[in-house]
Amino acid sequence: MRSSNPVFSRRGFSRDAGGHAGFGTPQQAQAGTATNPYATNPYATDPATGMPQAPARGSVMTIDDVVSRTAMTLGVLAITATLSWLTLPVDPANVGKSYAIAIGAALVAFVLVIVQAFKRKPVPALILGYAAFEGVFLGVFSAIMSTYVGDGGGVIVQAVLGTICVFAGVLIAYKMGWIRVTRRFYGFVMAAAMGFMLLMLANLLFSVFAGGDGLGFRSGGLGILFGVIGVILGACFLALDFKQVEDGVTYGAPREEAWLAALGLTTTLVWIYMEMLRLFSILSGND
Repeated sequence: MRSSNPVFSRRGFSRDAGGHAGFGTPQQAQAGTATNPYATNPYATDPATGMPQAPARGSVMTIDDVVSRTAMTLGVLAITATLSWLTLPVDPANVGKSYAIAIGAALVAFVLVIVQAFKRKPVPALILGYAAFEGVFLGVFSAIMSTYVGDGGGVIVQAVLGTICVFAGVLIAYKMGWIRVTRRFYGFVMAAAMGFMLLMLANLLFSVFAGGDGLGFRSGGLGILFGVIGVILGACFLALDFKQVEDGVTYGAPREEAWLAALGLTTTLVWIYMEMLRLFSILSGND
């Protein structure tokens, strides 16, 4: 089974004999054997003999590595978002300029993620660059939303606190075993996410060519419903990210893969924040 997050797509994970999700090739999953997926990857091969070898002590990924890399990535994102908020104020009479800056930054961030996805190894500069441009996008877009809501940034605080609460809640539920990431869970989340994205794309196209709110999926009662669905999907993706991190630590993933874990967690948190921001904006009465 592939990860839900494209930055993890080079590492397949499948169910073991007990039905739990874990790393491994399809052949290994059919055989029902618990194997180390990193024993045969390019990072864990002896360059002299070409034979698999165990990772050297200190070269494997730990939870501390994931936490520190994620903190760095989120820190860069938060700093650039704050600076963008302060230095790129929104002019209500020329809001198109702000939208152009936000879209441009988002496109650059997207390109950097795609480039990283095709790299054999994590490139910290690409990941931190993504965080920087994503921060610019979030800062400007948040300023736009706050300007239209007119609450002095209160909706932004609500979205941030909501994102933190979702992260903490999913982490606690995952550690307590209330959420189990299985093949069925993965399939359900991916199918739901694909349907959600297709509906949002259709809504966007209708709004561009027909004007107004498109199909109405992002405003009013339907907007609230789809905002809640978006947050729930983000929470499910967090559980999948936690499973990837847990398996990477358990099976001895190379230490540099902590950067991929940081990128995956960051993209998921951005998703949740955006859905929270939209949801609280609608609830405020200004969608």
